[in-house]
Amino acid sequence: MFQDLKTFISALSQIAEEKGLPQEKVLEVVELALAAAYKKDYGKKGEIVKAKINPETGEVKFWQIKEVVDDSMVYTEEEWEDVQKEREGEDKDKSKEKETEESEEKKVKFNPKKHIMIDEAKKIDPNVKPGDELVFPLEVKQDYGRIAAQTAKQVILQKLKELEREMIYEEYKSKEGEVLSGIIQRREGENILVDLGKTFGVLPLKEQIPGENYRQGQRMKFYVKKVEEAPKGPAIILSRNHPKLVSKLFEIEVPEISAEQVVIKAIAREPGSRTKIAVASTEENIDPIGAMVGQRGTRVAAVMEGLGGEKIDIVKWSEDPEEFIANSLSPAKVSEIKIDKKGVALAIVPDDQLSLAIGKNGQNVRLAASLCGWKIDVKSQSELEEEKEEKTEKQPKRKEDNRQEKDEQKEEKEGEKKIQENN
Repeated sequence: MFQDLKTFISALSQIAEEKGLPQEKVLEVVELALAAAYKKDYGKKGEIVKAKINPETGEVKFWQIKEVVDDSMVYTEEEWEDVQKEREGEDKDKSKEKETEESEEKKVKFNPKKHIMIDEAKKIDPNVKPGDELVFPLEVKQDYGRIAAQTAKQVILQKLKELEREMIYEEYKSKEGEVLSGIIQRREGENILVDLGKTFGVLPLKEQIPGENYRQGQRMKFYVKKVEEAPKGPAIILSRNHPKLVSKLFEIEVPEISAEQVVIKAIAREPGSRTKIAVASTEENIDPIGAMVGQRGTRVAAVMEGLGGEKIDIVKWSEDPEEFIANSLSPAKVSEIKIDKKGVALAIVPDDQLSLAIGKNGQNVRLAASLCGWKIDVKSQSELEEEKEEKTEKQPKRKEDNRQEKDEQKEEKEGEKKIQENN
């Protein structure tokens, strides 16, 4: 297996390049495998053996490492017996466990295969200190047994898989909160498996857009919601219904957002149906809505396409609550906004704008309320006038009722007085 190490390393380097793995990391994997093979055939249990390869010549060197320790770092026989008893004991309290852990961190059981006392170490290197490592060169062996070769092969395969998983995890962890393009691979129960190129992501049912069809081979945009480590590789949770998917798609299409000339202030979304987005400009000469829409609507059209045709309303954000609430009810035109109390507002609209302001099944006013963070009641001008008329009619009637009530009370008192006089 190791007769032509240079060729072997070259082949591994090619694999690493295909998988996008760093060459130095792959070399470390081979060195670990060679050290494991050497120890299997020529080493002893407990020894720390390391290998170093010259990738240009294929030459390999082996050495054994021993840690330099002094008396304060090593358990005495009595102390070690106490530690063993404490480990075997069933009734240990937390404080004792903590003390043992701290003690174990500071001290070790002396093993001549892994440790060397400071006095002996100084004979080899006068400048050595406790905690340092001493290196002992080992004889280079050319022949490895079948078991050792198999061990090396297993180490290489295992470590390369671990390295690949680690690299993929780090790459996609850095993309958390971003938008990625992926191809629908297949359905697994209620989840959708998505091919992201180097690995697969999962689109759970709760992150899917209601009613959206996911066809095998279809390319779509996904929001990377979360990336977690898992035994079989990174678990990448994707989303199609997250509000940030909308803002991230706009960031891709609208350069003014990246330049911080246009700012997305708020988003309200009913996935698959409609989204309202409030924007503001940081520069006077830039129209935030125009920047988002783009020339002939190309920018907003691209975002809508990425969302499967979802409708998007872009409104201007304002610090003035009345103005912002009026804008949020777009495309309806608002005559007046009345704020009754904190968190509650009344929007008065022309009669022909009432259905547009409320929207189908109340969607427009619902999204506007979510966007602004206010409870919004919508009334037409006719409804408001009718309410005023009803109040006006009730007021005289109330006065008449009060007068009649007083007359009845007066008659009752006069009747009572006559009865008393007769008696």
